[in-house]
Amino acid sequence: MKQRTAILSLAAAGTIWGSSVALSKLSLAWLGPDWLTALRVGAAALVLAVIGRRHLRRALRPQIAVSGALGYGATLLLQNAGIAQTSVSHAAIIVGGVPALVALISAGLGRGRASWIAWLGYAVALLGIVFVARGGGGGASSAGDLLVLGSVVMSAAMIVAQPRLLDGQDAAAVTAVQFAAAALVTVPVALASSGAPPVPASAGPVLAFAALALFGTVLPFWLFAHGQKQTSPELAGAMVNIEPLVGAVVGWIAFGDPVGPFQLLGALAVVIGILLSTVPWERLTVAGLQARLQARLDVI
Repeated sequence: MKQRTAILSLAAAGTIWGSSVALSKLSLAWLGPDWLTALRVGAAALVLAVIGRRHLRRALRPQIAVSGALGYGATLLLQNAGIAQTSVSHAAIIVGGVPALVALISAGLGRGRASWIAWLGYAVALLGIVFVARGGGGGASSAGDLLVLGSVVMSAAMIVAQPRLLDGQDAAAVTAVQFAAAALVTVPVALASSGAPPVPASAGPVLAFAALALFGTVLPFWLFAHGQKQTSPELAGAMVNIEPLVGAVVGWIAFGDPVGPFQLLGALAVVIGILLSTVPWERLTVAGLQARLQARLDVI
């Protein structure tokens, strides 16, 4: 039951993140990438601090703060800078590289080894990403894509490190401390590069930012942290592939990004890749079914 709840939490987080790419794009009409990052994590830190207030003191650890400054602050700065220079579809789809990077980092650190079926799933999903990216997208650029790719590498490293940081901790409190540290890093960067935040010219970008801070930040990061407490980094990383799929669909529908047979085939490949890399296929084999049946008989 806990495993199922964790997977649902990860899936919900990935779905919400997919829509947050569009909210970030809309928010950039008011705030630059630096201030968007600073205010986003700062607002989310306040909300999560209230939610996890009973466990904040225990979560105030140097390693948790450093992970937030780098894993969230620097990562979101790169991501927002990339989104400002590329299309919604491209930015969302590049995130599809996270699962393979998570598996590679975990294997390199000796913390886990993905099955060959999971690696096949990563490959199929990445192939789908290539197909989707063939369409280009409104405002796509190589520089923007590379910035988003840099944020993806840092995000993968964060996913690998997060389970140890969450061990014995409250997910909301840990995320609040991490976001607060991210705000301490990003606010000075924003002040140095852009000065004070600009006055919004209209209400639309402000509403988009409010939705991004609450719905697109507090909820998914909290859900993802909750899910990571019960699952492996590889499984958590695989569920991130829901984000680019949802983000691409939002880009196609809301922003008019190009879509054709290659993009649709790529979206299908991403779904198949997610299934291959997350379903415990070994439990569905004859040997796996026999083992589960024997375990039930032993209990009886």
